[in-house]
Amino acid sequence: MTLEEKVKIIRSAIEDKKGRDIKILDLRELSAVCDVFVICSVDIPLQARAVADEIDYRLSREGEYPISIEGYEGSEWVLMDYGDVVVHVFTESARLFYDLDRLWADAPEFCLV
Repeated sequence: MTLEEKVKIIRSAIEDKKGRDIKILDLRELSAVCDVFVICSVDIPLQARAVADEIDYRLSREGEYPISIEGYEGSEWVLMDYGDVVVHVFTESARLFYDLDRLWADAPEFCLV
């Protein structure tokens, strides 16, 4: 699966579970940790789990499995590590607190065709 295909599946899963303010950042020139960050907001922790479950379901159908999933129990911030893509699902308050958008402000948006 290409990086672009993986990101499209993730974005679609987030949108279908009503995640919002989706940012897809291209880190290939800025980080050796991963190629892409996907950041989104949800209203409540239950919705964060629903988004994470949907991403996991759709990618696992394609043979893509996370290296790790952190924060699922508390669900204020669920981090899903797929190696080349790291997904951050935040409640609004957690997103404001951790402010990854500002931290990675130099990163360009990942271009999906």
